[in-house]
Amino acid sequence: MKYRVLHKTTYKYSDMVSLCHNEIHLAPRNYTQQTCHFSHLQIKPAPSVLTERRDYFGNTSAFFAIQERHQKLEITAESKVDVLPSNAPAAAMTPNWEDVRDTLAGPDAPRHFPATQFLHESHYVKYNDEITAFARESFPPGRPILECALELTRRIFTDWVYDSKATTTNTSVAQAFELRRGVCQDFAHLEIACLRSLGLAARYVSGYLLTLPPPGKERLIGADASHAWLSVYCPGFGWIDLDPTNNIIPSDKHVLVAWGRDYADVCPVKGVILGGGQHVIHVSVDVAPI
Repeated sequence: MKYRVLHKTTYKYSDMVSLCHNEIHLAPRNYTQQTCHFSHLQIKPAPSVLTERRDYFGNTSAFFAIQERHQKLEITAESKVDVLPSNAPAAAMTPNWEDVRDTLAGPDAPRHFPATQFLHESHYVKYNDEITAFARESFPPGRPILECALELTRRIFTDWVYDSKATTTNTSVAQAFELRRGVCQDFAHLEIACLRSLGLAARYVSGYLLTLPPPGKERLIGADASHAWLSVYCPGFGWIDLDPTNNIIPSDKHVLVAWGRDYADVCPVKGVILGGGQHVIHVSVDVAPI
């Protein structure tokens, strides 16, 4: 599939902003299943500084600074990408989850770096005994890891309610677990916490969904804004994507932007301002087939 992605973020402030510094992750990355042919940023007012780099995880990260007074900030990112269908293996072909856990914790662990850096708690991903117990229900002894992970994905999809007003970006995994509701970020963080609590490597993925579904198909949840899912690591097969918000293995309807330990590593737009007072933010996303 070939897509044109348009992501527009607008901030409106009640008072003048005299200075703002921002870091953004808005350019889709290249990897085995995806090629980004074009990515362009338009920022108003025009920044006095704009630089681009690869972050620690290999994502494209841009930094910009605006040093003129303003009450409105517009960030528009346009990209064109090719996305291939999923190459996920048959679940029964994957090794049992205890072998994966022991491999990542044993003497061969250095061979699986950087997956091992996704084994531990991070800023947004912390777990407790209740979350670990919830995860263990899908991970009986001797079961293939992908069968376990797919069941866990289904249970989160079934038991949790997608509710854009229930949580914020600061809601902890434990809070979302108690609420049994949230958005794609919460669903992804919860499943990552479950997997890591069992000694498995899982990473957070940000991106987009096809905005307009094919004729006769239902619209996927989260298609009007940035989306989030996760990947679980399986030796011999690599990273396998899971989308608990929609109970699917992401394929060519998902456009991947960045991956990291959790949302903090790949936030689309984050920064600091001087002044501004109260503000209103509006985000629109359009993913259209070419």
